[in-house]
Formats: sequence, structure tokens, C-alpha cells
Amino acid sequence: MTEPAVQTDGLHKRYGQTHALRGIDLTVAAGTVCGLLGPNGAGKTTVVRILTTLAVPDAGRARVAGYDVVRDPDQVRYRIGLAGQHAAVDEKLPGRDNLRMFGRLYHLPERVVRRRADELLEQFGLADAAGRVVKTYSGGMRRRLDIAASLIVAPPVLFLDEPTTGLDPRSRGDVWTSLRELVSTGTTVVLTTQYLDEADRLADHIAVIDTGRVIAAGTSAQLKTQIGGDRLEVVVRDAGALAAAASVMRSVTSARPHVSHAARRITAPVHGGSAAVMTALRELDRAGILAEDIGLHRPTLDDVFLRLTGRTASASEAADQTPARASQRPEEVA
Repeated sequence: MTEPAVQTDGLHKRYGQTHALRGIDLTVAAGTVCGLLGPNGAGKTTVVRILTTLAVPDAGRARVAGYDVVRDPDQVRYRIGLAGQHAAVDEKLPGRDNLRMFGRLYHLPERVVRRRADELLEQFGLADAAGRVVKTYSGGMRRRLDIAASLIVAPPVLFLDEPTTGLDPRSRGDVWTSLRELVSTGTTVVLTTQYLDEADRLADHIAVIDTGRVIAAGTSAQLKTQIGGDRLEVVVRDAGALAAAASVMRSVTSARPHVSHAARRITAPVHGGSAAVMTALRELDRAGILAEDIGLHRPTLDDVFLRLTGRTASASEAADQTPARASQRPEEVA
């Protein structure tokens, strides 16, 4: 059986009077993407700091790439990449020179540095821009270059903090594509993100953290199932038909529907997916009821996040930052 790429057992951490972590248990399988979700101050960044040897737990254990983060921090650092929320590349240097600089900082042989730089530029779609200074790059290009820099030593585990914060939709998509290709080669990725759609699309496993604890974990589909299944929604054209439409919905779904008179909307939990939609349409038509709109609403990670934490995901999570490079020291609790 393959050892997990990341394993934590009962992690606790205090910063003064603040109990940042209260017994975090986390397992990340090798070659997968794990998304850490949670509101500001939940403990996500503290978890990442411990896993990247930037902080020491007060209790509990953590292993990354087979090594204990407290007993063997140097071995862990040699096997991880870490990219913070803000790109940490030199804007005055060309992209290729940036990667070569990071390779020299890792004391790699010059031949290896040149080969890795060229490989990464190709892998992240930056080969054509390799000779351009970084200040001419778009936001998405800089982000990809920053992630590439964290991979200069080809680490088996990569930690990313808010990898696409501030990027436009197209640039976000470019970074997602690069990450998917990276994971397909066997790299394990642990990411914190403020974008629920990002976790939904990228993460094989999601851990929702709040008040220093993992309050839910599983695949995106499993988390959505925990808060309830699909809901059938019908908007009728005539408010006077609401009572009759509710009766039809009850017969179709075998559940008590919720009626919103102001919106002329009827909602009920349903099984059977699209087949239930077709059945509802047929029965409404048979009853002479005109449906202005009808559809199947599936739970989203937004619904999960709100149900579990009592809060919506907010862009204020951008303040919850992981240090951009391992040389930085943690100064705040997040």
C-alpha cells in the first residue's frame, strides 16, 4: 500500500491565547489534489505552515513525502514546493533567467538548472515568452511562472496558497490547465483557495476547516450529498395556479414542496435527476398549468460551505496568506 503524500494526526497549535489548531487529522493520497477550504482564521494557513516546516506543532504529528516535519525538516523541504498567494518572481529578469536563478538557489548543477528551466517553460506554456522580461507578462503568465519556480527541484508534493487570486477568468483557466497536467505526472498538490469553483474543479479531496478543526471531508460530490440531494424547481406563469402546481409536485416527488408565492416558485427534493424534470413537465401540462421555468438544482460547494460554517465564502480570505517562500517566517495566525 502506497504511503500517503501528506498525513497529519491530531495537530494542535497555539499562538499566545489563540488556539489555531485543535486536533487536525488529514490524509492526502499521492498524485491527487487536496483542497483546504474554510473562512478566515479557520486554521488553513497554520496547517500549511506546519506541513512546510515553517511552524512547529504543539502536539500531534505530521508526515510529508514520508518524513516527519519536526524530526526531518530538511528532508521535507527538499521534497516540497511552496508558492504563496503573490508571485515571487523578479520582474526585471526574463522568465528563463528567473527559473535558472531559483535552480542556483537550490545549488543544482548548471546543466540540470538549464534543462529543468526549459522543461518547466514548455510544461507551463511559457516557452515562447522565455526571453521576455517578466514585467511584460500577464497576471496568469506570472502565476504560472511562479508555480514553475516552486517546481525547479521536481518535488513530489506542491503546496499552493490561493493560486489564482486576482486573476481574470481566462488566466485562472490557464493555471488550472497547468495544474491538471502537473498532477497527471504524479505530483501531489495541496491548495488553499477562496474560490469554491476552483476546489470543485481541481480537488480530488476537500477538507473544510473551521475553528481549527476539520469539520467535513470528502470528494466534492460526497460533501454536496451530505447537505441534501437534488431539488426540482418550477416557476409557474400564473400565481393562481400555485396550489395546483404544488399538488402536482407532491405527486411527482413524493415530498412536501416549498412554495414561494412572491416568486411563483415551487421547490421540492427529488430523486431521478432529469427524468423527474420530464415527468413534472408532463404532469403540469396534463393539469393545464403553464411553467415559465423548470429545472434541477444541484447543491454547490457554496451551499456546503454555508451549511457547515454558517458563513459564505468571501474574497476577504485573500488576507489569509501563506508565505511565498520557505525562507519567510510565520507572523500571524490564519
